[in-house]
Amino acid sequence: MSNATARLGARTTDPCVRCDVLLGLDGVQVEHVERGPTGMTVTVSTPWQLMGCPRCGVVAVGRGRRVRALHDVPGVVPVTIRWRQRTWRCPDAGCPVGVFVEQHPHLVRPRGSLTCRAVTWAISQLHHEHATVQGLARQLGTTWKTLWRAVRPRLQALADDESRLAGVATLGVDEHVWHHTPHKSATKGPTMLTGMVDLTRDSDGTVHARLLDLVPGRSGTVFAAWLTDRTAAFRDGVQVATLDPFRGYANALRDELGEATPVLDAFHLVKLANDTLTAVRQRLSRDHKGRRGRLVDPSWANCKLLLRGADTLSERGWDRLEQVLRTDDPTDELGAAWGIKEQLRRLLKTTTLADAHEAKMLLGHYVMVADMPETDRLWNTICAWWAEIEVLIITGVANARTEAANTSIKNIKRTGRGFRNSDNYRARILLSSAARRAV
Repeated sequence: MSNATARLGARTTDPCVRCDVLLGLDGVQVEHVERGPTGMTVTVSTPWQLMGCPRCGVVAVGRGRRVRALHDVPGVVPVTIRWRQRTWRCPDAGCPVGVFVEQHPHLVRPRGSLTCRAVTWAISQLHHEHATVQGLARQLGTTWKTLWRAVRPRLQALADDESRLAGVATLGVDEHVWHHTPHKSATKGPTMLTGMVDLTRDSDGTVHARLLDLVPGRSGTVFAAWLTDRTAAFRDGVQVATLDPFRGYANALRDELGEATPVLDAFHLVKLANDTLTAVRQRLSRDHKGRRGRLVDPSWANCKLLLRGADTLSERGWDRLEQVLRTDDPTDELGAAWGIKEQLRRLLKTTTLADAHEAKMLLGHYVMVADMPETDRLWNTICAWWAEIEVLIITGVANARTEAANTSIKNIKRTGRGFRNSDNYRARILLSSAARRAV
């Protein structure tokens, strides 16, 4: 080598130990380095060794080398490795192998065009830096399809590793929107996915939510099938399962995790109460004004104020709320719905079953006095899920971390361009979840 790192007086074909160390690829030797304005090319080869036929074991005869171009981890510019790959011929005329080439599993996979460490680097960038596949392909000097073809088997191996499901004592389940084009369901799959999240607390009582899996569809059958595919040890280890008010998930838990205690998430209950208040406000506007709400209507202009918790209102907020109920609630139904919503929030803040039962009786009285179809539906839902709400009061387990995992998935959707099917989408998401580690 004609550079400062070559041995003094060495021939150009002699390897340089210091260049080998700089390259950092075990089992290969650097023969030549060429730096251009848009990239760097490193020519490497493996040391000589006696080679036998992989089929019959007869000592093979060398047939020279062939050059194989590989994409490596980029530096300031993309790096291409020219591997002078050795070829041999089996001298045994009866051997079906004939000519074969050397393989270096630590350098590159058979028929691959990216080095193994380039694939590992790409997975690490996807996992820790939330990079896009297209951006990494640009840095490597290759295409999206080439990079994903190399990365996907590694991600699939991580997704199929059942050891990631060990130690799950609290399981959360929630739906996720995969795409908003129902007319393309035949090619893209169901519009909804079901996500399972590990909500188990560590020894310090802290929850480190780990997304365990995503499966196509949103139904009790889908969730039950996923639970059935898990091991008996996993199903026996789950003690508490949190869910939203969806009877399909509850039935799956009852059938497949009979020993687990289902817990209804408080967030969804508050959302149901807020939706009830909104439905009453919209109905009153249609009945008394013959139109939808407008900015000139106090109840419409302060719709977000109506949904806020009473304990978070400032003095100015209370004045605005009283003005809305005084000027834009001729039948007092809006105020009744607001009071029912607040009573449900107070019920969910209780810490004992006795207090919860008392708050429920008061809530039922408010609903009876209000006598509105919207609040009656809310009351029926609370009564139907009361056993799960009692568990919520006792344990305090929430599905908030499951919703947070859903938000992280949406962030990946914004950056993970190029995914056309749910399998690739699932593999990308599971890598970036806390249940994965880069390898």
